[in-house]
Order: sequence, then C-alpha cells, then structure tokens
Amino acid sequence: MKSLSELSEREVIALAIANEEEDSRIYQDFADRLRVDFPASSDIFNDMAEEERAHRNSLYDFYRARFGEHLPPIRREDVRGFLKRRAVWWSPHLDLDRMRREAEVMELQAASFYEKAAQQTLDVSVRELFTKLAEVERGHERKASELHAAHLTENAEAAEEHARRRLFVLQYVQPGLAGLIDGSVSTLAPLFAAAFATQNNWETFLVGLAASVGAGISMGLTEALSDDGEITGRGSPWLRGLICGVMTAAGGLGHTLPYLVPDSWPNAFLLATSIAAVVVAVELVAISWIRTRYMETPFWSATMQVVFGGVLVLLAGIFIGSA
Repeated sequence: MKSLSELSEREVIALAIANEEEDSRIYQDFADRLRVDFPASSDIFNDMAEEERAHRNSLYDFYRARFGEHLPPIRREDVRGFLKRRAVWWSPHLDLDRMRREAEVMELQAASFYEKAAQQTLDVSVRELFTKLAEVERGHERKASELHAAHLTENAEAAEEHARRRLFVLQYVQPGLAGLIDGSVSTLAPLFAAAFATQNNWETFLVGLAASVGAGISMGLTEALSDDGEITGRGSPWLRGLICGVMTAAGGLGHTLPYLVPDSWPNAFLLATSIAAVVVAVELVAISWIRTRYMETPFWSATMQVVFGGVLVLLAGIFIGSA
C-alpha cells in the first residue's frame, strides 16, 4: 500500500476524480432521502451533488488532456493515510442534522487533507495540484453556505421545523407514550387485585413485576412488528419497539416498587398502597402533560380522559381483589 506522497500525478488526479464521484453520490442520496419531508434541504444537497459532479468532470477533462481516457483502478482504501468516508448512508437513523454535519465534515476533511499534502510533497506539480484541490474543497464549503441561504428561506425553515417535530413525535414520542399509558393503566388491575387479595407486599410486588415486564415485552414486540416504518416513515421498528417496551415496563414498575416496603414494618400494606396511589396520580399527570405538549390535546381534557380510564381499571382491580 502506497502513501499519498508516493503516488504519481496521474494517480493523484485519478484518486481525486474517484473522490468527487463518490461525494456526489453521497450528496445525491441525502437529497433523495429528504425530498418528501425536507424539500428545501433536499434542494441544497441536490445542488451540492451537482457541484461535485461538475468538479469531477473538470478534473477528468484535465486528466484526459494529459494522460488519455483510461483511469487507473486506484481506490482511496488503497492509499495509506488517505481520507475515508464513514458509511453513514447505511444508517436507518440518518436524520437531517446528521446529514448536514456529515457534509461539513466531508468538505473540511478533503480541504484540510489536500492542504496538508501540498505542504509535505516535494514535487512541484503535485503540490500545485493539491493546492488547486484544496481551493476547490474550500469553495465547496462556501458554496454550501450560499446554497443554505438560497434555499432555506424563513418559510422553508418553518416548514422543515414542523416536519422535524412531526417525525420526532412519530418515531419517539408516540411509541413511548403508548407504552407509558399501557404500563401505567393496564397493570393497575392485576397489581391492586393482588394487593387487596393477599395484603402482602412481597407477593404483590412479584405480581406487579411480572405484569410490568410481561407488558413491556408484549408492547415492544407489538410496536416493532406492527409497522416496519417504510410506508409511514416512523423510523426503525426495533428502536420504536425498544422505546415502547421500556416505557411500558417503567409505567408498571412505578407503582409496583412501593410494594418493596417490608411486611415487617408497621402498617406496611397501607403505607405501600398509599405510596403506589400517589405514584399512579403522578403517572397520570405525566401522561396528560405529554399529550398536551406533543399531541396538542388540551391539558384538562387529556387529564380527564386518562384519569377516567385509570380509575376504571383501578376499581376493577380492587373489586376483583376484594371478592
């Protein structure tokens, strides 16, 4: 494997052509991914891809004038110390902010590398070539800023911020909220049925633990398997399933943990049940707040809906456990 300083001028130009070609494909992929939800940013990456293709064509014209049509099959992974691109485009979680950060890194890496290489080489012609390439990459940075200003108008930024919020709600808030509601409400019946049937804190804790973990696994799998995210755009099914499952278990464990109060304590059952009731109230208020914050449901309306459902399940558990 050769270092960059050991390559001939012909190989360096061929390497630069390959680099511009790959970067143009990366930017085009970013543009295609963003076209539906973020059209203004998609246009930015479209123009950046066009810039890369134009520079690639210019380099290739320069190469053909000096060396002919054939490009040596040199790849950047064949050159020791040459910049490498991270395969971020494979990630299903590649969002707009990460694309913009990656684009900035790509341009800075290329410009800095060419500038450093120009300082190290002893060959005048190669130094001039590196300097020219560095100027091209710095021009890409300036062009990116110009494109950002041209495409992202105030209305476009507002629209993209709305789309970003909508995706955040679909991919993270909605599965988390569904899990929290299920865990906080559905586990009330078995937990309080066990509590009033046994009046034993440890046995009640075991029932609540089993109900919470079981509900978490069930809800997580349901969320992950019900929608692969391809059509709805809700993101990775397994990430949503994990969020939903964890929040379901957390919702059930919140009012289960008070039953760890030792049975040997005075009024242990009454103390644990009182704490659990307070935790239930906090959970229901938290659910109402999340629905108001992200689903734009009026707080009191959300509170009444959640409290009504929670009270029904709670009374069912107490009634069954006291029978």
